[in-house]
Amino acid sequence: MHHELYADGVGEITVSGTIVRVDLVSLSPTERDANNMPKSVFRQRLVFSIEGFANSVEVMQKALQGLVEAGAVTRHQPKTTAASSAVPMIGERPRAAEQQRVANASPNFR
Repeated sequence: MHHELYADGVGEITVSGTIVRVDLVSLSPTERDANNMPKSVFRQRLVFSIEGFANSVEVMQKALQGLVEAGAVTRHQPKTTAASSAVPMIGERPRAAEQQRVANASPNFR
């Protein structure tokens, strides 16, 4: 049997010498931040050689391009200023009026 792991996204990527560590995170069902949004919590670490990481990024870019071409993902051009953005960027706190709308959204798709 093969074990599968679900992750909501990547929390951090660390490069140390010739090793790349990718920390996978999931949204906590119980832990909340100051804005009552689910906190991202560490789930698993992937460890790559630099070459393995570079090859993986290339494979993911091809997969993303296929999703864009299929219409499953829409790419948006970034706004000129973060303050004028209607949807917060990853890591940016939503404004109070937007919190209700994004309360159940994954931070990876804002």
